[in-house]
Amino acid sequence: MLKAIAAAALFCAAFVTSAPFSSALAEIETYAAFDADTPPGNLAIGPDGRMFMSVHEFYGKDLRIVEVMPDGSTKPYPNDAWANAPTGDGPGLNGVLGLRADRTGILWMLDGQGEGRTGRIVGWNTNTETLHEIHYLGQPVTLPSSFLNDLAVDREHNAIYITDTGNAETTALIVLDLDTGRARRVLQGSAFTAPEDIEMVIDGKTVTLGSAPAKIGANPITIDPTNEWVYFAPMTATAMYRVRTTDLLDESLSDADLAARVERYGDKPISDGSTVDAAGNVYITAITQDAVGVTRPDGRYEILYQQDAMSWPDGFAIGADGYVYVTINELHRSPVLNGGVDATQGEFKIMRFPALGNAVSGR
Repeated sequence: MLKAIAAAALFCAAFVTSAPFSSALAEIETYAAFDADTPPGNLAIGPDGRMFMSVHEFYGKDLRIVEVMPDGSTKPYPNDAWANAPTGDGPGLNGVLGLRADRTGILWMLDGQGEGRTGRIVGWNTNTETLHEIHYLGQPVTLPSSFLNDLAVDREHNAIYITDTGNAETTALIVLDLDTGRARRVLQGSAFTAPEDIEMVIDGKTVTLGSAPAKIGANPITIDPTNEWVYFAPMTATAMYRVRTTDLLDESLSDADLAARVERYGDKPISDGSTVDAAGNVYITAITQDAVGVTRPDGRYEILYQQDAMSWPDGFAIGADGYVYVTINELHRSPVLNGGVDATQGEFKIMRFPALGNAVSGR
């Protein structure tokens, strides 16, 4: 165990020492701060600049989604009924992590499965404040082990790509055709979705899930502004991958054929969320480094911002204002990842920094 911890520490340190903070960058700043009732999960920013945030389900709060107002305050979204758990077959959300707002103003929410319920994608029209559509993700496209984590929205091809973290054997991507409602499971347990054998060490402590070290599969996923490439990776992995949307959508490809078309884009640390700008800079939430980093188009990873107050950076969204927004939520101190104990220290917030390349929001 000590050898494994030391190896993981050396792995993380290698990134820190090889990619020091660049003083030429604009400073990262706190955009909004939250109390313990609103631990942030992921972010979505609409084409009109409205900001939406999932409330991380690992903390067991009643609220699922909030709108973050310009003054930093929050309100339940879409409304009180939908922002909480449903009663019977009524409106409501069971547990949302991933959410994205597309260029037409539809907020797509990944409502995870659980005991007695099927996973689904819920689309809400933020322009008319009405329900747009719901797509259910039942078996066999999901499995009993499924954990629906994050999503990328492709309006060029009217599709959504989902990471199912599952476990090391079942982790996969799910491809949803919004026109037909058909969903397919791809790259299950592949080298591009399964976790690597490295431990997640934060503040000198190995993060555990259940009774074992947390080694987590497919999680971060994003799509470029042209809807040509989907970037994805296991959380516990040292590489970011990408694949063309046309290949993901090609049902004639076998899983082996599809795997042959996946490219290693570049290096990364153990990470949670990601997003990409128009210049091909893939932003990474570097959870073991208290940092936000970037994988450049040449494959090189470097830290952009690093500070103790960035304890578990989680999800990204790029705004039309040219800023990259990122949530901070101390997830390793949550009950789920800390032996049932909430040891958080009040670092719940959204931070922001200027994008390195041209920013395009609403994807």
